[in-house]
Amino acid sequence: MRSKLSILGFVSSFLRADPCQLNAWVKERPRQLAAFCVCAIVVSAGADGAAMGSWSNGLQSFYTGIKLPLAILLTTLGNGLLNGMLAPLLGAPVTFRQSLALVLVSFAITAMILGALSPVALFVIWNTPALSTTTHETSPEYGFMQLTIAGFIALAGIMGNVRLFPLLREWTGRTNVALQVLLAWLAGNLFLGSQICWMLRPFIWDPTGRMKFIGSQYLHGSFFETLWEAARRLLFY
Repeated sequence: MRSKLSILGFVSSFLRADPCQLNAWVKERPRQLAAFCVCAIVVSAGADGAAMGSWSNGLQSFYTGIKLPLAILLTTLGNGLLNGMLAPLLGAPVTFRQSLALVLVSFAITAMILGALSPVALFVIWNTPALSTTTHETSPEYGFMQLTIAGFIALAGIMGNVRLFPLLREWTGRTNVALQVLLAWLAGNLFLGSQICWMLRPFIWDPTGRMKFIGSQYLHGSFFETLWEAARRLLFY
């Protein structure tokens, strides 16, 4: 019982991202923190990915359950390096190691929020009609599902990054610098993360094509183009 309570207490403290506690974890227990974050991303994002892929079939659910955590981990690695360069330019004394740790924490929080939202995503997906002669890729129902799932991911990503603001403010000692660093990191997460998601295609897939883990056609186009087309179909159908 004590062990369960301690785990729940750790998870609760982690999600609150208390600056003092998080600062101690980053500096004193980086390996344990990294291991917990990776496990949280794999399990939580995997559950959400499996829910998203279930709209198509079991194989797609399995693929998406792998690709969503993979997309998050690849984005974490890329943004950890990018953010480590941006922070000093903006006046924040953050090393590459600390930057990678903070990005990993933010994405772990993001993944855990997505895991909590997976039942809602599953409800939306199950209530989206399957493709048929009357429901196709250009149908507003399919566009609504795409936008809903993308909205969940965007919301979780913003919340995960915002939780870092108190610690950034403590490290920099200036609210405006911490805010600039946070906004720069959010922008980097948006552009890099969205394009990685486009290439891996964990939630905007081709429902009419042959099932593939990663298809060569995924290397063409962009995430924003597809998202705009989904919004246009939904609003002007």
